[in-house]
Amino acid sequence: MKSKLLLFFALSCFSFSFAQSNGKVNGIVLDAQSNEPISYATITLKSGDTVITGALSDDSGKFSVDKLALQDYIVDVQFIGYTTKEFKITLNEEQSQLNLGTVTLTPASTQLDEVTVVAEYSTVEQKIDRRIINVGRDLTTAGATASEIMNNIPSVNVDQDGKISLRGNANVRVLIDGRPTNIEPSQLLKQIPSTSIKKIELITNPSAKYNPEGMSGIINIVLHKNTSDGFNGSISSGITLAEKIKNNNTLDMNYRKGKVNFFGNVGGNFGDYVNGGEVNRLDQNSKQRIDMLSGNDSYLYKIGMDYYINDKNTLSVYTNQNKSKGTMNADTDITYPIGSFDRIQQASVYDTDNLNSSYNLAFKHLFEKEGHTLDLEANYNTATNDQEVSYLNTIGNQAPFKYGDATDGKDDLVTINLDYVNPIVDNGKLELGMEARLSRNDNDYSTSNPAVADHSTSNYTYDTDIYSAYATFGQKFNKIGYQIGGRFESYKVNSTFDGEKGFKDDYITLYPSAYITYDLTAKDMFQLSYSRRVDRPGIWQTKPIRQYSTPTITNIGNPELEPQFTNSVELNYTRMLSKGSFTAGVFYRKINNEINHLIYDDLDTENPNDMIMTYGNFDTNESYGFELSANYKINSWWDIQPAIDFSSIKQKGILFIVNEQTQQLEPFQRNVDIQSFNARLNSNFKVTNQLRLNLFGFYKGSTDGLQFNSEEMYKIDAGARYTMLNNKLTFSLRVNDIFDTMKFAFKSDLPYPQTGEFTWESRSVYFGVNYMFGSGKNKSLQRKYRDSNTKQNSSSGGLF
Repeated sequence: MKSKLLLFFALSCFSFSFAQSNGKVNGIVLDAQSNEPISYATITLKSGDTVITGALSDDSGKFSVDKLALQDYIVDVQFIGYTTKEFKITLNEEQSQLNLGTVTLTPASTQLDEVTVVAEYSTVEQKIDRRIINVGRDLTTAGATASEIMNNIPSVNVDQDGKISLRGNANVRVLIDGRPTNIEPSQLLKQIPSTSIKKIELITNPSAKYNPEGMSGIINIVLHKNTSDGFNGSISSGITLAEKIKNNNTLDMNYRKGKVNFFGNVGGNFGDYVNGGEVNRLDQNSKQRIDMLSGNDSYLYKIGMDYYINDKNTLSVYTNQNKSKGTMNADTDITYPIGSFDRIQQASVYDTDNLNSSYNLAFKHLFEKEGHTLDLEANYNTATNDQEVSYLNTIGNQAPFKYGDATDGKDDLVTINLDYVNPIVDNGKLELGMEARLSRNDNDYSTSNPAVADHSTSNYTYDTDIYSAYATFGQKFNKIGYQIGGRFESYKVNSTFDGEKGFKDDYITLYPSAYITYDLTAKDMFQLSYSRRVDRPGIWQTKPIRQYSTPTITNIGNPELEPQFTNSVELNYTRMLSKGSFTAGVFYRKINNEINHLIYDDLDTENPNDMIMTYGNFDTNESYGFELSANYKINSWWDIQPAIDFSSIKQKGILFIVNEQTQQLEPFQRNVDIQSFNARLNSNFKVTNQLRLNLFGFYKGSTDGLQFNSEEMYKIDAGARYTMLNNKLTFSLRVNDIFDTMKFAFKSDLPYPQTGEFTWESRSVYFGVNYMFGSGKNKSLQRKYRDSNTKQNSSSGGLF
C-alpha cells in the first residue's frame, strides 16, 4: 500500500523562471465513503518526475495552488492510508485557472463493498480545535470496552477505579455522539463495547460554541452507524481470560432503501472482576486488607432512522439505551497489635441496578449556499439509579452488627438547541446558537443504622435550569486565521433535603473564547487559543447522605458546593512530515473556587480513627503542562505512534495531622505541586496482507500528591490480527500487561504514616472475532453531531 507523502514546495526549476506565472489550480478533497473533508491532504504538482510545487488541503478539505507557470502538469492528491489520485492537466493562455472540483480518495485498507469502514490502524487528525483518533482494529483489540482502550489514547488516563482524566485532570466532560448522558463516566465507559466506537475526539480547549463544563475539556465518543444501501451489518464477539472470565458481544445492522435509512446496534458485557489491596499504618503497626469481587452485566443498544425529505432537508430520530446490573462483595479486615485496638471486620454487599435512556429528534436544513445550515435538536435523557448496600461489622469478640443503606435515584435531563451557520464572507463563517437544559434529580434514601435514626429515611432533590446563547465568527486570510466567540449563560440551582429548602444559586456569566492560527508553511501550523470554562458540582458530590462506608471512612456529599471556574490558554504546533505528522502543545490553566476533597473527624463515633470524607471549595489553583505526539510510517511494514505528556498542578486541600501532645487529629491547609508524566509507544507491524502485529508500551511516573505519593506504573501489551474472506472476517488476539507489572502503590505521612498497594486483573488475554456482512455498497452519508466538527453539503444527507 503506497501511503507516503511527497515533499513539496521545492524551488521551481530554472527552466520555468521566465515563464508566465499566473496559473492556478484548486479543488476540494473528500473521503469517498463518508464525504467528510480530508484535512492536510498533499497536493503535488510535477513536471515529469520533478516536483515543482504543492500545497495542503485546509480544515474543510479545500486547496489552492497559484502563481503557476502556464505548462503541462501531473497533479497527485494523496493522504496517508488512502489511494493516491493522479491528474494530467494543461494550463495555457485560454485556461490559466483550473478547478479540479471534488476529489474523492478511497481508504487503501478498505474496499467499497465492505459495510463498515474500519482501518487496520488508528489514525490521528489535528483539527483547529480538537484531535480526532479514528479508531482502527489495533485499538478495538486492546480490550473489550471503551474503558480498556482509553489508556492507549494520548493525553488520556483511566485509573484502577475506571475514573478518566485528560492531561492529568479528572474534570473532563464525556459525551456520546456529541450528547451528554446521566451515567457517571467511569460506569459509562465500561458499558460501551470497543467495537462500537468509530472515533474519539479530544477537545482540550473548546470554543464558546460548546457547553462550558469540564476544566480539562471534552472527550466525545462517536459510535458507528452505517448508511450503506440495502441490508448490511457486522457481528463481534470476544472473551477475556483473567482471574475471572468476561465476555462481550456486539451486533451492528442497517437497512437503507430510497429516502429512509434504519440503523441499530446492540452490545453486551458480562463477567466478574477481582481487585483488592492492603494498607499498612506504620505508627501503630496496623494492617487493613480489602478484597473485592464484583459482577457486572451491562447492555447498550441504539436504534434510529434517517428520513431524507429532499436534498435540503433531513429528519432523524434515534434512541440510546444503557442497562446495567451489578453486585460487589467487599471484605475489609483491620488488625492491630495485641492490646491496642480490637480487630475490625466488615463484609459489605452492594447491589446496583441502573437504566439510562436517551431519545433524540433532529432536523437539518441546507440553504442554497454551501455551508449555510440550520440545525434543530431535542434530546430527552432519563436515568434510574438504584442501590442497596448491606454491612456486617464485627469488632473484637462482640456480636456482629448489621445495618444497610438503600438509595433510589431518578435523573431527568431535557436539552433543546438551535444552531445556525452562515459563511457570510469568503473563508469565514458566522455561527449562532441557543440552548436550554433542564435537569431534575430526585433521590430517596433509607438506612437501618440506629446511629442515624433521626434520618432513617430521607429525600434529596437537586434541580438545575441552564439557558444559553452563543456567537462565534472566524475567518482566514492567507496564512493567518482567527475565531472569536462568547457564550452567555443563565444558571439556576435549587436543592431540598427532607422537604426543606437547601442550597440555591442563580447567576448569569459570560464564557469567551478566542483562536488564532498561523500557517508558517503549508506543512507547519501554529494555534493559540483561550477559553473560560466551569465545573459544576455533580449530584454525587452534593448528596448529604452516605455514598459508601468502610470501618474507618464514611463518604458523604456537600449540598453547599459552588461551581469552580477555569481560564485556559494553549499553544499547539503541528508539523506534517513526509511519512506522517508531529504535534506539540503547551497549556496553562488558572482555577478559581476549586472543588476538592475535605477530610475531618467523625465526631459521632467512639473510634478516634473514624473520619468523614466530603467536598469543599478552595481558593485559586494553577496548572500547566505539555504534550508531544507523532504518527510516523517508518517503512511499508512498520509504523509507530509515540506520545508523552507532562502536567503540574498546584493543589490545596484540608488535611489532618496528629497533635503529639493531645494525640488528636488537627486540621491544616496544605499546598503542593502535583506533577504527572506519562509516555506511550504504539507499534504496528504488517507481516502479510492478512496478518498484523501490534506492540504497546505504557509508563506512568511517580506522583507526589496532596495526601498520597503514588509510585510509578508501567506495562507492555502485544496483539495480533488475522483477516480472511476479503477482510470481512477478522480474528484478534491480545495479551494485556504481559509481565503483570501494573499496580497502584502509594505511601503517605498524612494524617498518619502509611503505605499501601492495590491490584486488579491487569494481566489478561483477549480473543475476539468480527464478521461483516451485507449486500450493498458503501454510500455513507455524513453524520452531524452538535459537538462535532464535521460539515454537511448538499450532495449528502442524514444527521446521524
